[in-house]
Amino acid sequence: MAVWERLISAKERFGAGYLVLIDPDKLDRSQLIRLAERCGEEGVDALLVGTSFLMNELLDEVVRAIKSACDLPVILFPGSSHHLSRYADAILFLSLISGRNPEFLIGEHVKAAPFIKRFGIEAIPTGYMLIESGSYTSVEFMSGTRPLPRDKYDIACAHAIAAELLGMKCVYLEAGSGAKLPVPNEMISAVRSQVGIPIIVGGGIRSPDVAREKVEAGADFIVTGNVLEEDPKLLSEFVSAVHLRRP
Repeated sequence: MAVWERLISAKERFGAGYLVLIDPDKLDRSQLIRLAERCGEEGVDALLVGTSFLMNELLDEVVRAIKSACDLPVILFPGSSHHLSRYADAILFLSLISGRNPEFLIGEHVKAAPFIKRFGIEAIPTGYMLIESGSYTSVEFMSGTRPLPRDKYDIACAHAIAAELLGMKCVYLEAGSGAKLPVPNEMISAVRSQVGIPIIVGGGIRSPDVAREKVEAGADFIVTGNVLEEDPKLLSEFVSAVHLRRP
């Protein structure tokens, strides 16, 4: 089964899917392996691997280590065209539609595309939308773009509609790593009312209760990262909060 089909199946089965972001710059090999093992044990639906600024040159080894530790799909969450590994199962082919920097709308994609095809990595075209979060995030700095205002729901909706009309498979509402504030529930609900494609929400989600709020507002997938580095014991609680229906 293709990775995207597997994710959609998980969403339909549980009501929403839970993805864990692993940052190869923040964890050593033993921590990566242990986190991947626990994600497999606790019922996480897939793992994202990526960072805004890759300092670890051994991305292939990181992905291979994660795949050896669990059977979950490993999906690249790239910050640029060189954040690739031939061992990944899929890649979120992110177009930063909230900004107007051509490099992150199409430029980096052109550089990466031949390698993605050569490696046989499943591409998941994603409309990536950076949302104002109360702090200056890494992705904002690295992309040279400004986030969408967190109180301008109509602007977020228009961008999401454009992503759907362009044929993208999903939209990703991103507050950013280390965000002070997550994406507002009202914005998620507004976007949900305007598009039929799945909505991924990440950044600033620090508790299972907040994750559940995002799902109830209309998010189809929840992404957490930093909070698990601080407290890995929260993992099972996040799974229970995001999975509205358990078999």
